[in-house]
Amino acid sequence: MTKTAASARCALLASLTALAACGGGGGSSPAPAPAPVACTPSPPPPPPVTVSALPQVTFAVTNGAGVAGTLVLTLDRTAAPVTVTNFLQYVNSGFYNCTVFHRLVPGFVLQGGGFATPMSVSATALNSPKPTNPPIVLEDNNGLSNLRWTLAMARTGLPDSATSQFFVNLVDNGATLDRAGTRRGYAVFGNVTAGTEVITAAAAAPGCVNWGSIFGDGSCLPTPNLTITAAIQTR
Repeated sequence: MTKTAASARCALLASLTALAACGGGGGSSPAPAPAPVACTPSPPPPPPVTVSALPQVTFAVTNGAGVAGTLVLTLDRTAAPVTVTNFLQYVNSGFYNCTVFHRLVPGFVLQGGGFATPMSVSATALNSPKPTNPPIVLEDNNGLSNLRWTLAMARTGLPDSATSQFFVNLVDNGATLDRAGTRRGYAVFGNVTAGTEVITAAAAAPGCVNWGSIFGDGSCLPTPNLTITAAIQTR
């Protein structure tokens, strides 16, 4: 990766929690858009009584157009106790139910956890993310690296600014996203331990609409939306 590309990607991640979109995109003769995924939030079950150092969360995801399955996320409470506690609070409150993976950067990251379905792209407007809990301390020096299939927290340019948004590293991004010297990094707190083929299919699915003049970095909104229909702590 060139220094210019690395700088661009760091700038991208520095604004992750500020992302949003509304409106629609398409070609000159678009085919009828698939209907948005029907998703009705429901109270999640209580978390398991047994507390593990490596809790797990299962996401049910679908785009309503051929990409569907479950993701198993294994969290490292020992390395990232504040981050894992924060993430599980969102899971167990039902916050992630009916939210979307709202930003894909092919060959980089897939990000979600902030916006309710449905979403569409506009070059002139940004809709607001869901209300969140207060931001948390950045655990970017915990020995975990932004390697492929790891989970990390999205944040603004301020270190202690992460709330609900997270991303999956689609490739090894340690060189640009880990803490190094005086440069703060992005806190890794777990891994996708099952369902990576669903993420691969979602990243390859047609219809990802470019963010246009708002983000000129190759980011796009998976369309139809890749929706988290249920998020449950399963261990």
